[in-house]
Order: sequence, then C-alpha cells, then structure tokens
Amino acid sequence: MVSVTTWNINSVRLRMPLVEQFLTQHAPDVLCLQEIKCVEEQFPAKAFRDLGYDHIAIHGQKGYHGVATVSRLPFREISRYDWQDNGEARHIGVQLTDPAHQGMVIENVYVPAGGDVPDREVNAKFGQKLDFLERMARWADKIDQPTLIVGDFNIAPLESDVWSHKQLLKVVSHTPIEVEALQRFMDAHGWTDIGREHVPAPERYYSWWSYRNPNWQTNDKGRRLDHMWASPDLAKQATRHRILEEARNWERPSDHVPLTTEFEL
Repeated sequence: MVSVTTWNINSVRLRMPLVEQFLTQHAPDVLCLQEIKCVEEQFPAKAFRDLGYDHIAIHGQKGYHGVATVSRLPFREISRYDWQDNGEARHIGVQLTDPAHQGMVIENVYVPAGGDVPDREVNAKFGQKLDFLERMARWADKIDQPTLIVGDFNIAPLESDVWSHKQLLKVVSHTPIEVEALQRFMDAHGWTDIGREHVPAPERYYSWWSYRNPNWQTNDKGRRLDHMWASPDLAKQATRHRILEEARNWERPSDHVPLTTEFEL
C-alpha cells in the first residue's frame, strides 16, 4: 500500500506545526506540498527528517509559489517543468524507486490562480494560466508510465465542485474557458479524477474556503481546487480517498485542506 497526500500549505515555515500535526496523526507515505513560499535552503528539511520523511525534493522560490515532495519511501527526482514559461517554481516530479511500487511517478503541481478577470486580453495572468494548462496537456500526451498528478489546479470543474455554480460562472476558477482547458489536459492522457471516483458528483466536495469568509463552516462557500488524477491503470488501484476538512479549523490554517489517496499496488 502507498498513501499520497496533496496540500497547498500556504507557507511551509509558518505552518510547520500543522504539518507536524498532520504527519503525526495521519502519516501518509508521500506528502506533496504547494505554495511553500521559500527557497530550498530555507525549507524545514530537518523537521521532516525527524518525522521519518528522509526523502525530500524541493523546487523553491523566494516568498512565492514553490512545491516540495517529502516521502518515507525512497524516490528519485525526475523533472522540474516550467509550464509557466517564466521560471516560477510550480512543479516537481519524482519516481518511487522500490520495485514493489512499480515505478510509480508522482507529479506535484501548483497551477497559477489566474488573477481576477477571466479575459486574457485585459488580464495577463489569466492568459498565463490558460497557456500553463496547454503546456501541461502537450506534456500529458506523451506520458508512458503509471503517473499520479496532484496539487492545487486552481480550477473547480464541476457544478458540484463549487458552492454556487450560477454565481461563480464568471469567477476565475470556475469559468467555462478554464473548465474546457482542464478537460483538454484530462483528455490528453485519459486521466482519472480520483476524487470524483470516490466522492461521485453531485456530492458536495470542497478543498478550499477563502480567508475572506471567517464563518467558513457556517456559510460553506467552498470550491474543489485541489485534485489527484491518475493514469487509468494506476487509478484502478486506488482503494481509498479522503478529505481532511477539519484541518481548515486548525490554528492559523491554510485555506486549503489535505487530500489523501491510498493505492494497493
């Protein structure tokens, strides 16, 4: 069995106590973090090693973005793609090296948020997001090994992935043009959306609640921005998927919560 967690931590140094709490209580084999907001030299590697996560791959950036994958299982780093095409640290890929894990590849990605206006003519950030997804799709078209891609995709594609489909249709993260771009990425490899395999639509499923809404539980204006997608054969080996909503209520939390999938390889 291999368990993998994805979590946009929104500053790993600030929220290391929450990460320690999560790893102590839930102990996934692999943890993929997005938005670590630090360069590699500042990453709290010792704290992870003290918890038994000896294998660490970091693609960091000062103050912004950044991704890291830590693991109790041996892996090798295999890639750092610049799908943003401007040097931002938004991806890292690793491959598990124990033969028992069948060469499983774990891609950790942080897709750009895309700004506030869903029009690339007046909002360059939105255009960059769409181009990022297009580069991901071209990459996915060539995948030839069992792959899991996880992270903050910054898109809630389904009507039941947001608190109000009607009110969010023109809000970045749920616009038709973004959903179509994400669908092209899905079709490029035939990915399986593990979250929705285990929590079928139209069941409620959110992974993010804005800091702007202090009564997040009462109002429950969430969106499913975080995803775990697998190659078709790998997806068939996923046995359990869970969303730790309680983490949004921890002290000084991230606005995202952890998602975990277990695989029987």
